[in-house]
Amino acid sequence: MKWNASHLERLLKDGKIKGYTSIGVAPKKKAKYGNSKVYYGGKVFDSKKEYRKYRELLLRLKIGEIGQLECQVEYLLIEANETERKCCYIADFRWLEVKTGELVVCDVKSDSTRKLSIYIMKRKLMLSKYKIKILEV
Repeated sequence: MKWNASHLERLLKDGKIKGYTSIGVAPKKKAKYGNSKVYYGGKVFDSKKEYRKYRELLLRLKIGEIGQLECQVEYLLIEANETERKCCYIADFRWLEVKTGELVVCDVKSDSTRKLSIYIMKRKLMLSKYKIKILEV
């Protein structure tokens, strides 16, 4: 059985995982880049920084500065073929700025992950294919 955030939320709610709340850091081994996954409201965030950005965006959504907030939005960069799998970019967040009507695609990155060549390549493909410049925070 593949576990997801809703399974974890249920276990936390039932008190089957001691010492953790539904708003908390996942008890796992140390991540490659030092990040800690955060579970909140049935969603899994790859880092505390991403979780804080989500909370900020929820506030902006509530006061009407932004609209159509989405998490983990997938963009197809290269189609699959007989020998290769498809290549996708998954944005952390996407929203619409109410004042300007601009669609914003946002990725929460640490300094170390921002420099990864695979991310740089996908960022360039996003600009080339969709004319979208990714907002990095």
